[in-house]
Amino acid sequence: MNLRHHVLAAVVIATLATPVAAQQSSSVTQADVQRLQDNVYLADRDVSQLRSRDAAQASRLMTELDDLRDEVVYLKVKLRKERTLSRTEYADVRDRIEDLRSRARGDAVATAQPAPVAPTPAPSPAPRPATPAASTAKTTGGGPVIPVGTEIDVRLQNTLNSGTAQVEDRFEGTTLVDVGLDGRVAIPAGSVLRGVVSSVEPATRTNRTARMTLSFDQITVSGRSYPIRGTVTQAIEGEGIRGEAGRTAAGAGVGAIIGGILGGFRGALAGILIGGGGTIAATEGKEVELPQGSVLRVRLDSPLELAGTR
Repeated sequence: MNLRHHVLAAVVIATLATPVAAQQSSSVTQADVQRLQDNVYLADRDVSQLRSRDAAQASRLMTELDDLRDEVVYLKVKLRKERTLSRTEYADVRDRIEDLRSRARGDAVATAQPAPVAPTPAPSPAPRPATPAASTAKTTGGGPVIPVGTEIDVRLQNTLNSGTAQVEDRFEGTTLVDVGLDGRVAIPAGSVLRGVVSSVEPATRTNRTARMTLSFDQITVSGRSYPIRGTVTQAIEGEGIRGEAGRTAAGAGVGAIIGGILGGFRGALAGILIGGGGTIAATEGKEVELPQGSVLRVRLDSPLELAGTR
């Protein structure tokens, strides 16, 4: 009889352990947290676009987003230290970010509007202010043209360091989000940009300011490559820098100091300068280092004509 009790107890323990094992097998990974970081970054873009339409609402959402950004960093640190993170805790933050993005884009308002009871003749729509891309959209050879000044966010696939980089070194990055033109996706996320190190000055005892100039000369969209001229205007810290995320470096010209609170991001990377022409400089005798996973904002300095779309 006692043996039967022991066997029954073992079965019960094994049964109870099964959900735990299943939960561990579906635990949150570093890739999941990276997606949260990317979503926070996209939410910041959504809120920035909202600011021109509703500054008060944008300010309220930015306060919420700051809290969510902190929570994502907390989840990342927790996962790194404890090696585990509950799916429920992850999903809660993920859903709150998506809810904020929907409110910033006005999705909730759009879905809440009732349909008209009966069709009525609609007045001719007033001209809508076009985005910089749409305002000069045209075709010169059967395909759309993305104008000068359009900015593309690119995640680095290589690590760049002024202490080891050489002039004409090649590197690559992939677009982080879709680039739209006239209501269509002109450059889908994941398209590859090719960059080149135009100039580099490593830190030395006599040269306390390391510099590195980056430019982009080619983009591959849907398997087809096009020449471009692109300049780095911002460098946003991503996966690969001390496990921290959500930091940014932004410069409006030579001497723009990267530090404090800039462009709606908090915890900007200190000691970095971004000047005209895409030159990135580091102070205090340190090298300029952009780890794999960093996000560069690239401004097109020449029109980009794509192949004709159907």
